[in-house]
Amino acid sequence: MKLAVVGGGSTYTPELVDGLARLHTDLPVTELALVDPDERRLELVAGVSARILSRAGHPARLTTSTELELGVAGADAVLVQLRVGGQAMRHQDETVPLECGCVGQETVGAGGLAMALRTVPVVLDVAERIAAVAPRAWIVDFTNPVGIVTRALLDAGHRAIGLCNVAIGFQRRFAAMLGVDPARVALDHVGLNHLTWERAVYVRGEDVLPRLLDTHGEEIAKHVGLPAPVLRRLGIVPSYYLRYFYEHDAVVDEQRVSPSRASAVAEVEDQLLRLYADPAVDTKPDLLASRGGAYYSEAAVALLASLFGDGGDVHVVNVRNNGTLPFLPDNAVVEVPATVTGAGAQTWPMAPVPPLLAGLIGHVSAYETLAVRAAIQGGVDLVTEALLAHPLIGQVSVAERLAARLIEVNQAHLPWAPVR
Repeated sequence: MKLAVVGGGSTYTPELVDGLARLHTDLPVTELALVDPDERRLELVAGVSARILSRAGHPARLTTSTELELGVAGADAVLVQLRVGGQAMRHQDETVPLECGCVGQETVGAGGLAMALRTVPVVLDVAERIAAVAPRAWIVDFTNPVGIVTRALLDAGHRAIGLCNVAIGFQRRFAAMLGVDPARVALDHVGLNHLTWERAVYVRGEDVLPRLLDTHGEEIAKHVGLPAPVLRRLGIVPSYYLRYFYEHDAVVDEQRVSPSRASAVAEVEDQLLRLYADPAVDTKPDLLASRGGAYYSEAAVALLASLFGDGGDVHVVNVRNNGTLPFLPDNAVVEVPATVTGAGAQTWPMAPVPPLLAGLIGHVSAYETLAVRAAIQGGVDLVTEALLAHPLIGQVSVAERLAARLIEVNQAHLPWAPVR
């Protein structure tokens, strides 16, 4: 099979290639095509990727292209991992909302909307061009904000599925705590992308989450950035993105006196690219772990293996709701476990979601509907409405001020934005 990676010059890519090399029996890739308009980055990343494959004895042919259609032509699957505007715009996403007392984060709140405004039109254009030269390809979206981008792709009729590494990260962490093989751990993972909770952790059909909270509560709490008594009282584990909601004001105070995550990641990326340029480097560097995206390769390889192997394995993915959470519209995109085959992902009805979770899920899902509309149609009014609908903003004066600032800062990436 041919696997193409759009955004192949990303410093993430060697993480993916490492997984392909280690798990080659699970996914018989014969050609790995890296596609990226940045010729320098593409050359460096392709070089280390080829060495990783060679060291593992992987037979896949590695190709590169700066031209999208040439790179993805005939692909069976296309993994899309873009960051429109790079770390420079991520820095704006993380700092502009702070001006209005709102949390600054690349996928959550106003920063997440800014990212969506830049990204959705680009990904939709990429998808249309993929469809023209690889009409049978699955599009696997790893591009943030994953839920919003996946919804836009599905709304446009593309054969797409969204992927995030939060669930597999929890699975591996819990497995290590329990001393069991990760394959034996199944999660009752519910919510939207970057707005999820682990309601149960199953090992051989037994829910061991109460035991985990009792014996490892402090460690889990530290990982998600919330007090252990809160987790024990709730009896569930929120993802670390819930800290932006549950501890919003404290996070804003911290962010105002701390460097942005974007600045730290930019430095790490520079170091990684220097390592990738070294012809002696033929394994993924340890430094890559600090870039983020842990277990991304395992999640991607396993998902693709199910899409092309018809094994019917269960994966946590971003897909249409279609009744999975009955309090959401069917066309919403949710992040839940699903059985994956060549026909796609099939979810199933889940246990009732309590109001504490359902209220926030419904609120953010409504915002995501408006975010997709704003990203596609543009205009200050639609951007303001999306911000007004977000539970972390929700005030007219703040929404209006943020809408103007986001459009001003992102003007170069918004064709509809007025020229100043």
